[in-house]
Amino acid sequence: MSRRALRRLRGEQRGQEGPGLSELGLDPGPERAREGGPPPTPGKGPRGPSRAGVSNRFELIPAEESEDEPAAGEEQQDTRLSEQDTAGGSKDRSKEGAVTEETDGDGQREGQEAEQPDGTLATSNKPRKKKKKRKTKKNSAGETVEDNDLEDIDSLLERIEDPRLAPQSQGGISADSRPLLYVEHRNLNPENELKRYFGARAVLGDQRPRQRQRQYVRSMWLTAPKNTWPRYSKTGITMQLLDTRRGVQHFTFEHHREYQQVQFKFLDAVESMDPNNIVLLLQMSPYHVDSLLQLSDVCRMQEDQEMARDLIERALYSLECAFHPVFSLTSGTCRLDYRRPENRAFFLALFKHLMFLEKRGCPRTALEFCKLILSLDPENDPLCVLLLIDFLSLRAREYTFLTRLFQEWESHRNLSQLPNFAFSVPLAYFFLSQQEERPELERSQAREQAARLIQLALIMFPSVLMPLLDHCSVQPDARVASHPFFGLNAQISQSPALNQLTSLYVGRTHALWKDLAVMAWLEPQVHEVLRMVEAQDTLVQEAEQKRKIRYQSAPRNIYRHIILSEMKEATAALPLEVTSQPVMGFDPLPPLDSIVSYTRPERTSHPSNESTLSLFFRSLLPNFNLQGDIRHGGDDEAGAAQDLNQGVNRLMAAMRDMLANIQFQEPPRDDNPEGDGDWD
Repeated sequence: MSRRALRRLRGEQRGQEGPGLSELGLDPGPERAREGGPPPTPGKGPRGPSRAGVSNRFELIPAEESEDEPAAGEEQQDTRLSEQDTAGGSKDRSKEGAVTEETDGDGQREGQEAEQPDGTLATSNKPRKKKKKRKTKKNSAGETVEDNDLEDIDSLLERIEDPRLAPQSQGGISADSRPLLYVEHRNLNPENELKRYFGARAVLGDQRPRQRQRQYVRSMWLTAPKNTWPRYSKTGITMQLLDTRRGVQHFTFEHHREYQQVQFKFLDAVESMDPNNIVLLLQMSPYHVDSLLQLSDVCRMQEDQEMARDLIERALYSLECAFHPVFSLTSGTCRLDYRRPENRAFFLALFKHLMFLEKRGCPRTALEFCKLILSLDPENDPLCVLLLIDFLSLRAREYTFLTRLFQEWESHRNLSQLPNFAFSVPLAYFFLSQQEERPELERSQAREQAARLIQLALIMFPSVLMPLLDHCSVQPDARVASHPFFGLNAQISQSPALNQLTSLYVGRTHALWKDLAVMAWLEPQVHEVLRMVEAQDTLVQEAEQKRKIRYQSAPRNIYRHIILSEMKEATAALPLEVTSQPVMGFDPLPPLDSIVSYTRPERTSHPSNESTLSLFFRSLLPNFNLQGDIRHGGDDEAGAAQDLNQGVNRLMAAMRDMLANIQFQEPPRDDNPEGDGDWD
């Protein structure tokens, strides 16, 4: 039998213990139970009935409460006895773990046994609060109301915290008044996403005790500084506010003179084609951004992914330290012009960091960085992240954001003319229709929208279907495989620019289509499109005309995106004018209309009309200069003839020095001319 049932059988109540034993800190109740004696009589003690129901005789209790307490105690004793008669011990044990008013009352009784009459004022207040709780227990209706209120509060908190139960509008779009490209700070930290997946203990491990001893570092939003990084000092990068137009603030990074000198050294190191020179430069300037970006590419090519990611994070840290006080990452109203070379490093560092996050398994954080890049220049989109944002939205299961982006931007950006949006948006609607927590009407509308959009996508881009099925290892039926609309002719007849877009989409998102439910949904839509093709529907003819007129050549930002994405399927389709020119990781395909604030000083160039003999001697003697240290440009023929004579004299002197330094060594003598006899 549980302790609770024993207390109910004994009928222990407040004030039943002897005051002498209570002062000694002893509990007479258990002793009486072991001796077999009868339980104490309620309301009677050594001090008389006037102290019944009072555990501390020095406690100041209002007269009304002291009069009501004995009746409450008797009523509760009767209730406990009746409950003991009707309920077994197992029921009592099941009630011990419940957090209800009943447990509060039992907790009061446990405290009553250990209370002392000469307790302090702090301990004397506890029984007073417990009495009030016990009084409220008499009103069962009031108790029910309190429990219902607590349940309502808990349910409201759960609804607020659950994103799936957020208020929805028509078409499954969240009724959120925030801007479309609003960025949340908490979603920029990949550790928050990893904690949701694996728990804080698995992510942090033994890092928490170490953080207490670490030195103070500046807190950042984009990345967390590490103890292994060099000590940060001002690098010479600042950010300036150019102007504000229609509530949009335009900023730019600026390079001071000392940073420009480091930039010139970096360009020399790149031209040397030796990564060790970049390493030496980073030892002197550990937070030079372009050096960090270029060396990160070198480490990634050498399969050192951890070091490559660390260098990108250090570059982001260096740039964030230079932010303007007004520059905001979350508002979506701050702009940076990619045409300025100083701003390109920030775009590229964000994009490379985004790609590392996606490979690391943090698609939600990568989506937030993608929104940040798009918010910096949404009109021009220099890195063309619109070709990537749909994939990240699907991977992060942010279907509502993707459908909202499509609805708000379709009118002025024609997103449906991009293969990735044409296929990803209906896939997002299909996933929304599979969510059982949504109303049935909303799910049916999402199914209809998904069917309509996927049919339009298959009509507009028929060359996507067969490569997509091939990547998914799905064999189409005979009707689809033999039909010319989806056959090999559809892939050959499309323009190179369209081939790059379709190859990029299939290579990137084919894993999302491998789901059996997705394939089961796609199959009837393909047959419906074939029926429309055979019926010569007007939509099919219009789509064919659009493909012939559009997609003649891809803009430069799409080429830049393909190079940065490193998708083999899309990179192989790049035109010759892009692949023939050198592409640097710190500035791939710079804009043709760049806004240059400072230029690199011209290096001392050697004349291009040098003779073969002169080039030969220059390779042997790098300091040799045929025209002398100072060249006047040949203002008159006499000066030119004099320079030529001086050059010939220097050439002869150099030849004499070279011949004088040549030493011939005799070959070593062979003491055994007949050989060792090992050869046959």
